[in-house]
Amino acid sequence: MVRISEEVMIAELLIRLGVAYPEASAEDITGCVHRAQERFESSPIREFVPLLVERRARAELARPIVGV
Repeated sequence: MVRISEEVMIAELLIRLGVAYPEASAEDITGCVHRAQERFESSPIREFVPLLVERRARAELARPIVGV
């Protein structure tokens, strides 16, 4: 079985989010992903971390911007 590293999966996630949210800057997307990753930093089981990071980042990016 071939395992893809978590780093590769996160890099692919950044690309997918850039396509899905073209109105968001690369810095905003990266920030969302890094904030989500920090939440799971101490998780001993890593298999689902990229999926959980993606869900959190998408939720944050989908929120409407208030006060603009």
